[in-house]
Amino acid sequence: MATIDRHATTLALAHALSAAERGLAVIPLSRTKLPALRSPHHDEPGPATPCHGACGRPGHGVYDASTDPRRIRELFAAAPWATGYGIACGLPPHHLIGIDLDTKGEAAAPAALRELALRHLFTIPETVVVTTPSGGRHLWLAGPPDTVVPNSAGRLAPGIDIRGAGGYLVGPGSRTDHGVYGTVPGTAQLPPAPCPPALLRLLTPPPRAHPTAPTRTDPAPAQQGHGLVQFVLAAHEGQRNTRLFWAACRAYENGMGETLAPHLTNAALHVGLTPREAHSTIASAARLTGHA
Repeated sequence: MATIDRHATTLALAHALSAAERGLAVIPLSRTKLPALRSPHHDEPGPATPCHGACGRPGHGVYDASTDPRRIRELFAAAPWATGYGIACGLPPHHLIGIDLDTKGEAAAPAALRELALRHLFTIPETVVVTTPSGGRHLWLAGPPDTVVPNSAGRLAPGIDIRGAGGYLVGPGSRTDHGVYGTVPGTAQLPPAPCPPALLRLLTPPPRAHPTAPTRTDPAPAQQGHGLVQFVLAAHEGQRNTRLFWAACRAYENGMGETLAPHLTNAALHVGLTPREAHSTIASAARLTGHA
């Protein structure tokens, strides 16, 4: 049974209501950062039927998100163990996009974002910046209403995750097992800044083209993916899984995942991953990109 910390729940509700006043739809979260309310369909027999709240009961994760104070209080009343709140991304009026920067280990996500900004000629505007208990940062950006930004993990660059439509961000003031989420001084009351167009193009890749058989003038997939293999071979301890996952995602997105997978596996083994770790990471990349 979940431990109830009424003080933490009261604070989380207050923060959630404050966010809702700014037009941000929220849901209660547990200390594990997961939606606090269990799915009402959890114990139903037979295969699960997707339900995004049409049944009228709470417990559908981000699909429960609301800006209505009465509804928010009802959700928190149903989850008195909640100690945080999630902010749904992709919804009007802000169409929030979250840039999740991992600052631990050797991933150096902030440096990777700066490199992308230099290469693609954009700057990150002043916006809300949320600090995480682990030292990471979430940048809040506003997207255009006619663009759907998908969720992704490490696709933009190692250590950078994107929260878009169907995802959520842990709101500042939330308490988790690892600490409290806060905001960088001076950013809490800023509105989410518009996402720079050049960055938005990176976040919304074009539809995947159907792979075609190589012609006599086309380089073999292994040659096309040489840079991805080298990227994995250059990994140091602490970034091997991240680099392998990122390279495998790029390979599958470009229609050469199956062909390049053995080469990526060999590269991963060369830098010290076990066969099980390598295969598991590549399989995760296949699932994320819809090739599993």
